[in-house]
Amino acid sequence: MATTARIGIGSPLSRVDGIAKVTGQARYAAEHKPKDMLYGFIVSGAIAKGRITGIDDRKARGVPGVVEIVTHENRPRTAWLDRSHQDQLGPPGSTFRPLYDDKILFSGQPVALVLADTFEAARHAATLVNVAYEAEAHNTDFDKAVAERYMPSKKRDNYIAPKKRGDPEKALAKAPLKVESQFHLAVEHHNPMEMHATTIEWMDDGSITVHDKTQGSQNTQAYLSSAFGISASKIRVLNPYIGGGFGSGLRPQYHVYLAMLAATMMERSVRVVMTRQQMFTHVHRPAAEQRVTLGAEMDGRLTAIVNEATTSTSRYEDNMENVVTWGLMNYACPNASGDYAVAAMDTATSGDMRAPGAATGMTLFEMAIDEMAEAARLDPLAFRLLNYSEDDAMNGTPFTSKALREAFAEGAEAFGWAERKAEPRQMREGRELVGWGVATGMWDALFSKTSAGAKLSANGDLEVSSAGSDIGTGTYTVMTQIATDTLGLSPERITARLGDSDLPTSPVEGGSWGAASTGAAVQMACQSIAAKLLKAAGKVDGKPLGSAGIDDVEFVDGHIVSKTNPAASVSFTDAMRAAGLNSIEAEETATGGISGMISQMRKSRNTHSAIFAEVKVDEELGVVRVTRIVCAVAAGRIINPKTARSQILGGVVMGIGMALHEETMMDTKLGRFMNHNLAEYHVPANADIDAIDVIFVDEPDPEVTPLGVKGLGEIGIVGTAGAVANAIWHATGKRVRSLPITIDKLQD
Repeated sequence: MATTARIGIGSPLSRVDGIAKVTGQARYAAEHKPKDMLYGFIVSGAIAKGRITGIDDRKARGVPGVVEIVTHENRPRTAWLDRSHQDQLGPPGSTFRPLYDDKILFSGQPVALVLADTFEAARHAATLVNVAYEAEAHNTDFDKAVAERYMPSKKRDNYIAPKKRGDPEKALAKAPLKVESQFHLAVEHHNPMEMHATTIEWMDDGSITVHDKTQGSQNTQAYLSSAFGISASKIRVLNPYIGGGFGSGLRPQYHVYLAMLAATMMERSVRVVMTRQQMFTHVHRPAAEQRVTLGAEMDGRLTAIVNEATTSTSRYEDNMENVVTWGLMNYACPNASGDYAVAAMDTATSGDMRAPGAATGMTLFEMAIDEMAEAARLDPLAFRLLNYSEDDAMNGTPFTSKALREAFAEGAEAFGWAERKAEPRQMREGRELVGWGVATGMWDALFSKTSAGAKLSANGDLEVSSAGSDIGTGTYTVMTQIATDTLGLSPERITARLGDSDLPTSPVEGGSWGAASTGAAVQMACQSIAAKLLKAAGKVDGKPLGSAGIDDVEFVDGHIVSKTNPAASVSFTDAMRAAGLNSIEAEETATGGISGMISQMRKSRNTHSAIFAEVKVDEELGVVRVTRIVCAVAAGRIINPKTARSQILGGVVMGIGMALHEETMMDTKLGRFMNHNLAEYHVPANADIDAIDVIFVDEPDPEVTPLGVKGLGEIGIVGTAGAVANAIWHATGKRVRSLPITIDKLQD
């Protein structure tokens, strides 16, 4: 039989959701308009700490179209216990409850919600709500908060405590080469194009449909059910399309709580959308201070590492990131230790932002590694190879795979690293100094328990589904490719469904585990469909496939085909007709662990990258241009090289933002972030981005996940800012240890 080319695993299939997005068919959280919907506009608080002493909303209530103004004084009752307001990813502490009482915990905190028949009326009325406060002394100065740093006593499930090895203090005292540096990373805010929004549809039967900007529909469903005492079976959360998340939607943000509060109070549909300014009043990447002390022999071999870090959190929750372990894992060194603490401030709780912990900790550590390479008078790439560790040096465990050495080699060749001049300020083009820098990236190759369903119709169309989210990473496309690879159907015959709490159970989408976890579950569900199809084929007259087992056949173009006799085949439709089936359904759950339990030995599962950066610095103006990046990535099996490259490009661009642009500036007197818009909070624009070359290193890994897949959503950012910073030193001879590196820092 004639066959068509299969666009399965390894093929550069264009995004299957791309047409819906570019034509406007994709509908986002704020684009739904149920009947009799009210518009909610949030009134933001004006002080950083204290209490509300009075709310005068008489003028606001007089605005035509205003229906209600919700405050802590008239809100509906919600759950009393703290644990009822926890979500799946909440850190230890007391979760923020919007409009719960008169206490002010951070600037911009919602203090009222205006509900009106039109958005314009709600927005205007919000400006007329007069709130009186009794302010208390606050601290939003990270440097002052660091002086009161502390290690939270409560266990953090996702925090990996650094493991000490050897005696680093003694080794440092003996080390002929020693480098001690302190680094700083500014607060960064997620700035996805889609603001956080919720549209709640209040149904006549008492059920509630929630269209929410979230990275986890089932997490939001459970949170709302618990906080409002409503059965989860009556709440359906939909988030099929998300206009960027980057971690900002991992936890339910206060907009969804306010929308549900208003909907239950009014028993009407409600929409609440944050403004761009309000997007700066919740989760953000924490500020960080990291002190790295390195000791080495004269030949450059590391003998001691001491890595200490402090990051910011709120007063009411202890958000802690895995910041200090990355360097301890990556470098061979007999003596190493790490210490970690948090510094509480009167802000909203910090949280996960693309590659949390590693984007900060690995980047800053790689800047310190460059300083030691300079002290040892070694090429920075040669220094990294000299101190290369084949195993996870902190945990003493082997990796399922680590092709970082190959990534260094392929990246260096593509970049032309061999032409680099050793000393700084030796490369120039016209009025610009040229610098080349390198850094290592490292992230977890995570896998999370995930379920997926598959349904094959008699006409040969297949639907695969899971409650997970596609936050822009291409999960719809990955699901489609795995399904076509498993069942041999063309992508046009496959529909992937995501972003619905009613679908098979899936965790919050984050941590780069989506492709590996959802993909494995989809593959298993499709394999179950295949087994049921083969059984049905046994009922076809004449039994064309005889007694063939599942390993004796393949699935091609809607047919079950004998591997030994390609002329013997049964179409899916004929098999289902013979068995009297209108459809075949299956649901399977993929769990973590080493695939097939190949080894009982505990192994580390990580992705790695080698980043090479070229910068050009105008010596008179201090303007930095990143003119070339080569990012060589070792990330297991690549399902789709086209969408995979896109993920790395996005991560690299965010890394350039971390290096040169992104910084949320605090007015410590007011206790408020001041540059809360895209005019003043700088993210890289087209003019800031030049050539980015992405290389995927061959890294077979049958152990890391069932498909051999390692996530790609975050590895692109890790280390990129470090490579840029190291290139700036090579260009200028100036070590800047505070990110972002702005013009003023180069002119000091």
